[in-house]
Amino acid sequence: MSRLYDRVALIGLGLIAGSMALAMKRAGSVGEIVGTARSAATREAALARGLCDRAVESVEEAVAGADLVVLAVPVGAMAEIAERMRPHLSEGATVTDVGSVKRAVIGAVAPHIPQGATFIPGHPLAGTEQSGPEAGFAELFENRATLLIDEGVPPEKLDRLARLWQGMGARVDVMDADHHDLVLAVTSHAPHLIAYTMVGVADDLGRVTDSEVIKYSAAGFRDFTRIAASDPTMWRDVFLNNREATLEILGRFTEELFALQRAIRTGDGDMLHDYFTRTRAIRRGIVEAGQDTGAPDFGRGGKA
Repeated sequence: MSRLYDRVALIGLGLIAGSMALAMKRAGSVGEIVGTARSAATREAALARGLCDRAVESVEEAVAGADLVVLAVPVGAMAEIAERMRPHLSEGATVTDVGSVKRAVIGAVAPHIPQGATFIPGHPLAGTEQSGPEAGFAELFENRATLLIDEGVPPEKLDRLARLWQGMGARVDVMDADHHDLVLAVTSHAPHLIAYTMVGVADDLGRVTDSEVIKYSAAGFRDFTRIAASDPTMWRDVFLNNREATLEILGRFTEELFALQRAIRTGDGDMLHDYFTRTRAIRRGIVEAGQDTGAPDFGRGGKA
C-alpha cells in the first residue's frame, strides 16, 4: 500500500492507538509514528513494543510536523488537549479521534482546529476489555466497521483517511454525528450500562456470595462481566457526553422490559414466544452481516 501520511501523532497509547500503530505499520501506509501519553511507563512500553518510532512527553511536541493527529484519549480530556495542540498543528494537517461519542467531541475539538487544518471525527467499532499499549494487536480492525463523520470536510481528506482505515482492514461508513450517537446508544452505550447494572445487582444480592457468582456464572452472565470490565473513565465520559441519546434508548428499553415483566406475571407465553422469535431473527441478521466476528465493541476497549 502506498504511503498516505508521512508523520502520524498518536495522542494516547492505549489499546486502540497501539492497534492502529501496528496495523498502519503492517500496511505500510504511514511514515514516522510519534506517540505521547501522560505516563512515562506507558511511553516506554509503547516504544518497547515498537508501536511508535518516537515517544515524547508532551502533546505539543507530538503534533509538531504531523500530517495526521489521532486523539485516542477519553472524551472528557479532548477539549484541553485540542487547545494545547492548536498552535503547533501543521498547515494542512488532519485531526481525527477514536471516541465513541461524536457530537460532544465535535463541540470539544472543532473550535480549536485552526484554519488550514481539518477535523474528521472517527470511531472504530472494535475493542476488547483489555487496556494499555501491551493490549494492542494489528488484527483488531479486521472486518470491523469504522465510522467517519462528514460535516463538510474536503472530500479528498475524507477519502484519504478512509483509505487509511481500509488499509488497516476496516470497513468504512460515513454518517452524521447525531445519527452516530443514536446508533451507538442502541448498539453499545445502553448495553454497557445494562451490563454494569446486572453485575451490580449480583453484587448487591446478599444471598449470593461472590464465590457463587463466580462459580456458577453461565454464559450470559459471563458476557455481562466481560463487558463490565471495560475502562470506567471512558464509560463515565461516554454516558455524560451522550446522555440524550442514551436516556432515550434506556426509556424505550424500560418500556420493553415492563412489557416482558407483564407477560411473565400474567403467563402470556404467546407474547414471550413471539418476542423471542423476533429478537432471534435480529441476532441471525447480525451474524449474517458479519458483525459477530473478531473482537467485541467496547468503544475504545480498555481505553481510548
